[in-house]
Formats: sequence, structure tokens, C-alpha cells
Amino acid sequence: MMVSLFSLWLPILVGAVFVFIVSSVVHMVFSYHWNDFGAVPRQDEVASALRPFAIPPGEYMIPKPAARKDMKTPQFQDKLNKGPVVAMTVFPNGQFTMGKQLILWFVYCAVVGLFAGYVASRTLGPGTEYLQVFRVTGTVAFAGYGLALLQASIWFGRRWSTTLKAVGDALAYALVTAGAFGWLWPS
Repeated sequence: MMVSLFSLWLPILVGAVFVFIVSSVVHMVFSYHWNDFGAVPRQDEVASALRPFAIPPGEYMIPKPAARKDMKTPQFQDKLNKGPVVAMTVFPNGQFTMGKQLILWFVYCAVVGLFAGYVASRTLGPGTEYLQVFRVTGTVAFAGYGLALLQASIWFGRRWSTTLKAVGDALAYALVTAGAFGWLWPS
């Protein structure tokens, strides 16, 4: 007999709250993420040079060809060879407020819990032992929090050390999620 996904609302919510708390501690108490982003040399001059362009928030590549076929032209190849080759994210100007991002992060945590709960509800019955619930939900939660992070290093040049720290965080979040499900699994 399967478990109703609706009956898992409490572990989904509690897991999201616990992950939110753990992630807050990770980013506000520990400093191992401080060096995830480096500063460009002479950053004030670089910022002053970019400011007149009023680049709107978004993701950009430099150089960026107008069309895929242009990537093979000698002119584009010359731009690549001269450099710099840049992938960048531009944020809105002003103080970085985190209210919206924190809300979205909590919703994301709940969605990861929802997927973990869904897989567990289809594969485990009521009264399943803690460790089995922990394994299933933890595996799904780790996939939700961590596996896609590897693409940043594979495709966009993010340092592997930065990515692996984030994957380590994802493991912690998955363990917390799994613990909430194991603890609150219906009997």
C-alpha cells in the first residue's frame, strides 16, 4: 500500500524549514564560501569602463556571435584569441536585498521535498522503517539540491572547488530533508 502524497505535507514543510535554517547557518556563520567569486584586477576601473553601457540585469557572454554560424568566422576566432572570454551575470544596481531570493529559496526547498515525498510515496508504504525512508528521500533530495550544480563547472568554467563546496552543502540539505521524512513518516 502506498502513502498519499498529501499525508506528507508535514515532512515536506519541516524539511524545507530545516534546510532553510541549515543553509542560513552555512552562509552566515561559516566563511568557506567567501572566496567562491574572485575580484577582477583593478575592479574599480573595470566597473567604471562598463558603467556607461548600462548593461541590464541578465546573463551575458563576451564575445557573443550574432548567430551560431558566425562562431567559425575568422573575425570571431580573433575575438576569442584576443580575449577576454567572459560569462557574466549582471544584477540590478544598488544594495543587494535578499527578501525575494530567500522566499524563492524556501519555495525551492519545499519543491525538492515535494519530489522526494512523491518518489517515497510511490515506493514506500506506511510504517516503513526510518532508514529506508531516509535512503529514498535523501537520494532524491540530493539529486534535487546537488547534481545540476556540476554543470556550472563543466560548461561555464566555475572552479571545481566552488562547485564541490556547493555539492557538499547539497549533501547536508539532503541529509536534513531525509531526516525530516524519516522522523515524520506515517505509521
